[in-house]
This record gives sequence, structure tokens and C-alpha cells, in this order.
Amino acid sequence: MTETDATVAQLTLAEKASLTSGASFWYTKPIERIGIPAIMVTDGPHGLRKQAGSADHLGLGDSVPATCFPPAVGLGSSWDAALVRRVGEALGAETSIENVGVLLGPGVNIKRSPLCGRNFEYLSEDPIVAGVLGAAYVSGVQSQGVGTSLKHFAANNQENDRMRTSADIDPRPLREVYLRGFQRVVEEAQPWTVMCSYNRVNGVYASENPWLLTQVLRDEWGFEGLVVSDWGAVNERVAALVAGLDLEMPSSNGRTDAELVAAVEAGELGEKALDVAVGRVIDLVRKVTAGAGRIAGPLDVDAHHALAREAAGRSIVLLRNDDGILPLATDTSIAVIGAFATKPRYQGAGSSMINPTRLDNALDEIRAFATGNVVFSEGFSTALEVSADEAARLRSEAVDAASAASVAVLFLGLPARLESEGYDRDDIDLPADQGELVDAVLAAQPNTVVVLSNGGVVALPFADRVPAILEGWLLGQAGGGATADVLFGAVNPSGKLTETIPLRLRDTPAFLDFPGEFSHVRYGEGLFVGYRWYDARELEVAFPFGHGLSYTVFEYGDAAASVAADGDIEVRVRVTNAGPVAGREVVQVYASLPGSAVQRPVRELKAFASVELSAGESREVVLTVRRADLEYWDVRVDQWVVEGGAYTVDVAASSRDIRSSVVTDVVGDEVRVPLNRNSSLGEVLSDPVAGPLVQQALASMGDSMPGAEGIMPEGVSMDKMIQAFPIGRITMMAGDAVTPEMIDALLAAANSARP
Repeated sequence: MTETDATVAQLTLAEKASLTSGASFWYTKPIERIGIPAIMVTDGPHGLRKQAGSADHLGLGDSVPATCFPPAVGLGSSWDAALVRRVGEALGAETSIENVGVLLGPGVNIKRSPLCGRNFEYLSEDPIVAGVLGAAYVSGVQSQGVGTSLKHFAANNQENDRMRTSADIDPRPLREVYLRGFQRVVEEAQPWTVMCSYNRVNGVYASENPWLLTQVLRDEWGFEGLVVSDWGAVNERVAALVAGLDLEMPSSNGRTDAELVAAVEAGELGEKALDVAVGRVIDLVRKVTAGAGRIAGPLDVDAHHALAREAAGRSIVLLRNDDGILPLATDTSIAVIGAFATKPRYQGAGSSMINPTRLDNALDEIRAFATGNVVFSEGFSTALEVSADEAARLRSEAVDAASAASVAVLFLGLPARLESEGYDRDDIDLPADQGELVDAVLAAQPNTVVVLSNGGVVALPFADRVPAILEGWLLGQAGGGATADVLFGAVNPSGKLTETIPLRLRDTPAFLDFPGEFSHVRYGEGLFVGYRWYDARELEVAFPFGHGLSYTVFEYGDAAASVAADGDIEVRVRVTNAGPVAGREVVQVYASLPGSAVQRPVRELKAFASVELSAGESREVVLTVRRADLEYWDVRVDQWVVEGGAYTVDVAASSRDIRSSVVTDVVGDEVRVPLNRNSSLGEVLSDPVAGPLVQQALASMGDSMPGAEGIMPEGVSMDKMIQAFPIGRITMMAGDAVTPEMIDALLAAANSARP
């Protein structure tokens, strides 16, 4: 008997049930008589949101000051697992100092639509990016002796009707896109907890879905930790426990505890099933207790703010920089325009809101760099209602400021009310007054730089007219300083887009299937999420997935690829910094299989690396494409399969900037699909066991089967028709020469001969 089993054996039935739900909003229940303490869990992901007393869950109550690092929408654009891990370590330290046991994050859900109100909490439209960076985050946080909660499991890709809606997804996109990132994090980093989502998956609530919580998460992926509900996500507590949900949060005031007790006493729930969940809760409590106090504090506010500034600078994406307008010279006269320059939009709204230890603003930080004249104009108002006269006045003042300066730096973005947890956006447009401001400022000052603050992508109809654009996303508490660093070249921008910026909302993959109707949303785009969609349809985009410029120039040599003994592909390419300043390049590897037997995107990201190079430096970059990431989900056998063939491996600076390509042969997995009467003749004949038997049987029939030539038009291949003909229906052509019993015997012999 394990130590945990011995502890469970000491508990009464009521005590067991009590441990599977919270004592309050943030604490688990203690059992003091046998030394099980309560532990605290609290929101993240980009900072510690520890609330005091009876403070609420939705970010409206006071919380202790903590470092607000860039949310995932920004940090993900670094494409740098080492940086993400360092941020995770800092988050873990702050969590430990505050005696919190589990930080609720990271979010690795896929950005299916740019309208999702919570996209600022998620990393990418691609599962490889989400999985690699999510694993780095978990490893970093948990290295400090506190836990994480991987969320929101699974297919939580919209806020509209999130408590009820069913994400209806076919098996391949579910596995290959929406679960793949979660799988990577679980297998590589073993988060202490996984948080189930509110929504249903193919009609079944995630909280009571045994296929999701037990078969996939535990049996297939080997998850060893505890499954916790999102706050209020439990639909039926007994069904949820049986499915594999261990801890319901927050407190139900004893109601669902009593339901569990009653179910056990009525024989409707086996007590052993309850014991399993209780054991997992106890294991989590012991992990938290063992790690408690590892970081004694006090918090090094300055060091963590410096890390937040570094991370924010690495999160900024230089979308455009015509004629080298950036970086700015420090003696340039600058008109800083836009409300966000003094009142930064640095995090999203909802349960992830952090009370920052300090807060930079861009105007002050620009003035700290500049030796030339810097003037500020508000340009627009973020108020809910602004009169036409007031908007015109602000715009006029901005034009005057821009005209008098050598360059205008225009801070645009989405007001906080337009994107938040709990609801989705209506469009991807900037507010109309900001669009009018851009036009007016450009007419007065062609040397204009746009800096964006937004948690989800926005349409950029002015992109071909503005010489320089910085996508600043939401940058956390040090974003103002980081923006100034990039504007003046103290930091060379290296961020790359982890989501495509489309031209129009109607171009986006989920446009016709978002947000669904009557609590169902059909994922009709299938595998073609994000760049996969735009590339397959050859749609023009504003800026492609993986795009991001630098103040230097990177040159790529010819790529080479070789298959290792374990089946992974090792890709080598020489990258040279051919420009005048040090910089960092994100090297991306995509793969495709021309002529595949299954539907595939044009190319898919399979590996990436962030490489720092001094001016003039050249280095061979080695990237590994895991064999597991070449797999597709074969719906015939419900398993992962690597299809053999000649794969094209593209080394790229973005999904549409391919620098070098190489072809490498990959040996596929043997797939033995059970044969039945509906198997086609082509499938049967290609089977190594059944094929010879059928060939022999067909030969023995001789001329007993009448031909079909008389019903086929001239020039039409008989082979194509016969290949697709179900073997069970061959009796209609063979008459008495072939009976159903003969076919069944043939198929049974073939299936029984399989290894």
C-alpha cells in the first residue's frame, strides 16, 4: 500500500467527498485531523493574481502587486522557448513567495478565429508553437516548486456561449490541431494539473468526458497529475468524477459533496472511483507542501521588471519598415500621438488581470531616449461615447503636432472593452476614429510609424501606406519601455507572428462557422486553421504567419536534411547576419508530402529555433523535426500514422518566405486496416495477406464473371471502377460462382493471418 493509499484509507466517506471540491473560491479543503492542509490556487497566466479575502474571480477585486509579464499573445511572438522558460521561472518564484500552490496557466488553445475574445491568453494558431512554448512555461514555473494548470482542455476556441456550446470537430483536426499542443505539454513537462474547459466536445461536456479526461489524457498521453474543473465548469458531479475529473472548483457549499456520498451509498458510484480522485488531490497537496517556501522572498521587483521589459521587447513584431525609417535617431523631433502612449493597453480583461508592481508608459520612455523635441497629442479618445466635434478637435491637434515634427509615432489599438474573457469580438477593425486619424496624420506627415496595442489581430487597411508598423500586442507592465527600446534601436526587433493577419474577416477560416448556433459550432474548416487555410486557398493576406522584420538582414544557405535512427529528421542550414547590427532570427521548418493519400495542408510548421547572431556572424543551425510531428490521425484505425514518402522540407523566414528546400525520404508506418465486405477490391488487392488470396480466387473464377465493358463508355478505364468496387458486392457480377459465404471466409482468412 502506498503512502497515499494509506491516507485515503483513514478518511470517512464524507471526508473523501469533501476533498474533491473547493473550500472557497481559491482554496481546497483541509482534513486537519490527519494533517492534510488546504492549498491555494490562483489565476495567471502572465502574472500572479492573488486576491485577498472575498475578492471576486473576474478581475474586479484587489489583488497583491505582481509582475505583469507580456500575455501569451505577445510572449508567443518571441518563438523562444528559453525566454518563455525564464519568464515561467520568475512567475514560479512570485507564486512561491506568496505561498500559492498552483498558478492557473498556461493557455494553449488554438486561435481558430481572430474574433475569440480570449485570444490574448493563447499562444498561436499553430499547435507546434503552442506545444513547445507551453511546455517551456510549465517547466519554468514548476522548477520553482509550484504547480501549473494546463488549460482550457479542450477545444475552447470561443467565448460566446462557452458554458454550453459543443465544439463539433472531426477526428483528424481534433487530434492534429486542437489536442496536439496539449499532448506536447503533457508528455514533455507533466503539468501538476490540467484544467477542463466549460464547453462540450462533440456533444459531451469536457468535465464529464471519459474519452477526453481518461482515455486520451491519461491512458494515451500518460498524464500523472490532477484534473481540475474550470471555475463552474462541472455539469453533473458524479458523472464528472467517473469520467476523470478529480477536483471541482470553486466550492459548491457542500452540495456536490453530498451528491457523491449519496451516489456511493446508493451503489451508483463505486467508492474506489472516489478513492482514485481523492488520492490525486492528496498527491497534489503533498507536492505543493513539499515545494512551499522554496523561494523565501522578498520579490526582487527591479529584476522581474527588467525581465518583463526584455520579454516585451522580444514580443514586438516589426511588420513593415520601408526605407529604414526605424530605428529613430535620438535627436529626431517626434510627435507622439495616441491615447495608448500615456495610458497603455498592456493586458487583457477578465480573470487574468494583474495588479502590476509598476507600469511604464511609452511617452515617458520615449522622452527618456530622445534628445530632440517630443510633443504629445491624444489623437483620439477611448471613451465609450465621443462627440463628432471632440473627435475632430483631437484629430486636428494631432495633425498640427505631426506637421511640426520630423516623424509621427502613432499609437493605435483596441480599447479594453472590445476584447475580454466572457465574450467575443464583433469584427477585426480598429475603431473608426482611429482609421480617420491615420489618414489625416499621413496626409500631414508621410514619415509615420504606427504602434499597435491589441490582444487579437486587427485589419490594417493602411498597411501599404504607412512606412513602418510595430505590432505591439499586449506587452505587460514594461511594454512602454520595451516599445521605446525598439523604436530607437536599443533592441533589434525579432518577434514573428504566431497568427496570420488577414485582409478581411470574411477571408478567415472559420468565418462561416463562428460562433455557431443553438449551442453547437461546427469546425467546418477542418485541418485548415490559420495559415493552412490561406495557403491552401492561395489567399492574399496582410502579413503571413511567421513574418517579422529586423534592423539587420539574414541570409540562408542551402538546407540539408537526414533521417536519424529514431526516425526524426535533422535539418541543417547556415544562417548569416549580413547586416550592420546584431540581431535574432527565428528559423522555421515546414514540411509537406506531395501526392499524399490523405488531405493535407500545403505545408505545416514542424520545428523552429530562435538564433542570435552578431553582425557578420554565420552559424549552422540544427533543427529537429520529430517523427511524431509528421504523423497524421488515421481515422480507419484510430491511431497516429506516419505516411511514407518523399517529404519536402522547407526552411523559411515565414510561411510564405521559403529560403531553402530539400527533399528527404521517410519510411512510413505499416497500417493494417481490417478488411470487411465494404472494403474495396483495390484495398483488398493491396493487402499483403489478402491480395494474393483474392488474386488466386479471381483467377479460379475464369470466365464465370461477366464483364462490364458493355456498360462503360469508350476510353473509360475499367481498372478505376473495379478498384473502388466493394468486394462484398462482387456477387452481383459473379453470379453463383461467388457467394457471400465465400467472401466472408476469404476475409476471415486474411484478417486472421495478420501479425
